[in-house]
Amino acid sequence: MTSNSRGGSGRPRRPRVRLLAGAGGVLLAAGGAAYAWGLPGVLAHSAAGDRARGSYAADPADGDRAAAALPAEGVREVPAAGRSGPGEASGPAEAPGPAAEASGPAGAPGPTEAPGAPAGGGQSPGPAPSGPLAARPAAAEPAIGALFSPGEDGDGAHHCSGVVVHAPGGDVVATAAHCVHRPVLGFRTNLVFVPGYRDGQAPHGVWVPTRIDVHPRWAASQDPDHDIAFLRVRRPGRPGERLEDAVGAYPVRFGAGLPLPARLVGYPGGAEQPLDCSTTAVAESATQLRLDCADVPNGTSGGPVLAGGRTLIGVIGGRDGGGDEWTSYSVRFGEATRELYERATRAG
Repeated sequence: MTSNSRGGSGRPRRPRVRLLAGAGGVLLAAGGAAYAWGLPGVLAHSAAGDRARGSYAADPADGDRAAAALPAEGVREVPAAGRSGPGEASGPAEAPGPAAEASGPAGAPGPTEAPGAPAGGGQSPGPAPSGPLAARPAAAEPAIGALFSPGEDGDGAHHCSGVVVHAPGGDVVATAAHCVHRPVLGFRTNLVFVPGYRDGQAPHGVWVPTRIDVHPRWAASQDPDHDIAFLRVRRPGRPGERLEDAVGAYPVRFGAGLPLPARLVGYPGGAEQPLDCSTTAVAESATQLRLDCADVPNGTSGGPVLAGGRTLIGVIGGRDGGGDEWTSYSVRFGEATRELYERATRAG
């Protein structure tokens, strides 16, 4: 990660400890200063998982503890006002055509859009570009939320963002891999996703991972071309409740043609509401897409990149940990992301 990274594992808010892997194991270069930074807490909230596969089956007790600790971070569950519009969990819907792209998430659309679906060249209308081309505060949306890690783990209360994506089990959240898996330390075990977060309120409940999947190349070497993760989640104390039924979900598009009108959304670290920016997703390379928009700070990593405001084509992350104050990046969703999505949604 560079100093411009958007998520909790990138640009620091406090001193960092450099971890060095050697033949004798992990060496702590900062010595005793590491304890002042909270290294014991970091280690206590980390697990190796299956490094070769890039997967982690969460301990239910860890999730319950994390959810129970969230009120200490100033987050409280409140009843949601009547939901309507974007995020409403309606019946199954067909894959959207160009005219539908500007609407919010459907309740249960098809799991993916074919690579050959209409894309690029202005064929998919979306919101007008933000003017000036800079992020601005936005209303909270049910299917987009903040990712918290309660307890001393080296990051602030909410350090990343996430988005609910359609899946057969109705329980999948997409975010950046660097938000959930750290070099040497492995997977975070104290994660809580709060959809629709605003002003300390969790109107759609709090959700914790049952499983986390990243690409093996991310787990092995933090390859920025694989900075994408999928979380299967549950709501503690509400067995059988499905996240997608509560907040809706965005369909995922793989192999989208570029350029595309796109909107990025995320929660700045420490902010009590999201921000968004409407711009154009262009190809930075064969494996990365770029979105030019100023004032997109730390904490927005993992937030969605939505083609025409409707379909997920990326999450903030990838190159330079997601970018800097003027430009955001995302992994381009190709076959590797499709395979990861399918593995995550098939997992028990």
